[in-house]
Amino acid sequence: MLFSSATFLFGFLPTVLAVYYALRGHREAQNIVLCLFSLFFYAWGEPRFVLIMLLSIIVNWAAGLLIEKSNSKLIVVLDLVFNLSILAIFKYLMFAVESVNGLLGTDMSVPEIALPIGISFFTFQAISYVLDVYRGRGAAQHNILHVALYISFFPQLIAGPIVRYNTIAEQIKDRHESWEDFSEGCVRFIIGLGKKVIIANNLAFIADKAFEMAGGVYTEWFGIECSLTSDIAWLGALAYAFQIFFDFSGFSDMAIGLGKMFGFHFLENFSYPYISGSITEFWRRWHISLGTWFRDYLYIPLGGSHCSQSRNYFNLLVVWFCTGLWHGANTTFIIWGLMYFVLIAAERYFDFKNRLEGLLSSIGHIYTLLFVIIGWVIFRADNINIACNYIAQMFSFTGNTQMTSFYIREYWMYYLVAIIASVPLIPWVKTKISRMLWNLLSGIFVIVVLIVSISFIVKGSYNPFIYFNF
Repeated sequence: MLFSSATFLFGFLPTVLAVYYALRGHREAQNIVLCLFSLFFYAWGEPRFVLIMLLSIIVNWAAGLLIEKSNSKLIVVLDLVFNLSILAIFKYLMFAVESVNGLLGTDMSVPEIALPIGISFFTFQAISYVLDVYRGRGAAQHNILHVALYISFFPQLIAGPIVRYNTIAEQIKDRHESWEDFSEGCVRFIIGLGKKVIIANNLAFIADKAFEMAGGVYTEWFGIECSLTSDIAWLGALAYAFQIFFDFSGFSDMAIGLGKMFGFHFLENFSYPYISGSITEFWRRWHISLGTWFRDYLYIPLGGSHCSQSRNYFNLLVVWFCTGLWHGANTTFIIWGLMYFVLIAAERYFDFKNRLEGLLSSIGHIYTLLFVIIGWVIFRADNINIACNYIAQMFSFTGNTQMTSFYIREYWMYYLVAIIASVPLIPWVKTKISRMLWNLLSGIFVIVVLIVSISFIVKGSYNPFIYFNF
C-alpha cells in the first residue's frame, strides 16, 4: 500500500486516525492499534512477508533482553548473523548465485525469491536497537509490543527514514498529541505527497523513456522510431535526478508528517542536497538517516578517521561498498557506491573543502552536480552495459531536435518546479514577508497542492514505486 494511493488516503489513513483518537488517554491501547494497523499495512501487498517481520521482532526483542542480562558479545554476533542472513537470503542470494555462475561458468539454478518491501529499512532499525542496548545507549525493552511498534510503524516502514530506537523510545511510552503537531503533520504530509505525485511521477515518464532507449528499445514519436541521443539522454538523466530526490524526500516528508499526526517526532532525512558544493557535503544532506547509520555502526567501529590515512581509506571503502550493496543486488549499485568512495577519498586527499572556497565555490557546485547526475545514471540502469551506453550518449553531442522540443514543451513546468523546490527559496521567502501574509499564501499553496495531487491520483496517473530494490 502506497501513501500516494487512493486506498491509503481515503481508506486506511482516516480509519487508523479515527480509531487511534477514539482511544485517546489509553496509551497502550493506542500502541496496540498502531501496531496492528502497521502489520496490516505491510501485509496488504504480500501477506506472507509479514511473518518475516514478526520473526524479526521476536528475535531482536529476545536478543535485547539477553544482552541486558549478560552483556554477551556472542548474543550480539548471533543477532547480527540472523538479521544479515535475512537480507542475504531475500535480497542477495539470487544475485550471488548469478555472479558465481558468471564468474566460474557454473550452471547452478537461480532461486526465484521475491523481495519483501522495505526489508533493508526495518532490518537496519532492528540491528541498531540491539547494538544500542549492547553499547549501553538505551535500555532493553521488556514490552514486546513496543519493539514491534518501533520496527513495524507504518509511516517509516517502506522508505524510511531509518529511525533509532533511543530517539523514539520515550515517545512510544509517553508522547503528547497536540492540534499544532497534527496540523503541521498534515501540511508536511501534503507537501511530501505533492513532491511524489506532481513532480516525481511526471518526470519519471521521461526518465523511463530515456533509459528504455539506452537499453535498445526504440520509442515511437509520431510514427518515427527514435533512439537515444545526447539531448534526450540529458533530459532523462535530469528527470531521474529530480524523480529520485522528490520521490524519496517526498516519502520522508510524508513519514515525518504522519508521525506528527500520532505524536511522534522523526529526524529530518534530506536537506537540499542539490545545493551542495562537494560530494562530501552532498552525502551530509542526502538520506541523512542512512549516512549516520553507517557512520555510527560501521565507519566508527572500524576506526573512523582516528587512524592512519591508509586505514581511513580502507574504512571508507568498506562503508561505500556496503552503501552501494544496501541499495540493491546489482553490480550497478556496487559501482555507484565505489564511485562515491573514489570521489570522497579524492576530496579528502586534495583538501577540496578549502580549495573550493570563495570564488571557486561555483566550480564545486558544477562538479558535484555533474558526478551526482552521472551516478544516478549508473544507479538507475538495469546493468552496467546500459549505464555505459547511456553515459556515452550523454557526451556524444548528437541530437533529436523535434523530440527534445516536444518533451520540453510538455514538461518544462515540472522541471521548473523541481529546480525551484531543490533550493531553499521558500524558506528564504518566509523570512522576507510578514507572518500573516506567509500564513495566507502557504495555506493557499497547501490546498492547491492537495487538490492537484488528489486529481492525479484519482485519474490513475503514472505512479511508479522505486523502492523495490531497497
